[in-house]
Amino acid sequence: MKNKVIISCAVTGNITQPSQTPYLPITPEQIAQACIDAADAGAAIAHIHVRDPETGAPSMRVDLYEEVMNRIKASGRDVLINLTTGPGGRFMPSRQDPRIADPSSTILPPEKRIEHILALKPDIATLDLNTMWSGTAVVINAPWAVKVMADAIYAAGSIPELEVFDSGDIQLAHALIADGTLAAPCLFQIVMGIRYGFAWDPMTLAYAKSMLPAGSHWAAFAIGRMEFPMVAQAALLGGHVRVGLEDNIYYARGELATSNTVLVERAVRLLREMGVEPMSPAEARAELSTVGRRA
Repeated sequence: MKNKVIISCAVTGNITQPSQTPYLPITPEQIAQACIDAADAGAAIAHIHVRDPETGAPSMRVDLYEEVMNRIKASGRDVLINLTTGPGGRFMPSRQDPRIADPSSTILPPEKRIEHILALKPDIATLDLNTMWSGTAVVINAPWAVKVMADAIYAAGSIPELEVFDSGDIQLAHALIADGTLAAPCLFQIVMGIRYGFAWDPMTLAYAKSMLPAGSHWAAFAIGRMEFPMVAQAALLGGHVRVGLEDNIYYARGELATSNTVLVERAVRLLREMGVEPMSPAEARAELSTVGRRA
């Protein structure tokens, strides 16, 4: 167990619906303020999706990402920026002809999924390695597409955060390190509790950790009611942690979390009860300075 860990806060995501909670940040101003407040509460990294300000629907608009980042920078609050590249990977087979995408599909060429990374050059950019059934669609991250996105993330000077949802994703990471697509040591985010992926229990997290390449940096989180038990478990196993309304909208059973801030504050209290302190953004940068880079 580390004496200090990085807390990431995933402030809005693209799955949580505004109809589920009135506290979900929607506009660039709200998303930026949520990141600033989370940093004030102890988060060193803000994990950011954007949404259409009018409808609340997930968006991939570069100008929205840019406004969020500019607002955070203008605040003077230091926090590492982690931009998602997850949107654009969902394919829903048509029931009439499964070879044809249902209109609800969002799958896009990998070049479209990393436009904002090349333009804005965040500290960190997620790189999903999963191809799996998720919710109502199949998430597809073909190895060739992952390579295209990895090239762009490294070209932007960003750290790829490898989101892994099941054991095969980690096997893919090993292969991509071996062929030079990824530079070791890598930063992994172990995602727990997605249906048909890693279960959200201690044995599964220990198993996932055991598969990581030697020397990896890693964090883990769980969705829903296991968010905080997994904070404790990840810390016990020597990893970093993540909380936020993207992953869980409840503070307690039947009680909505009124902000991302209260989730970060609870994580800080839990970690301190375990004798673990949250890293500052400066400490997090130093911790991640040894993540592999490509020339």
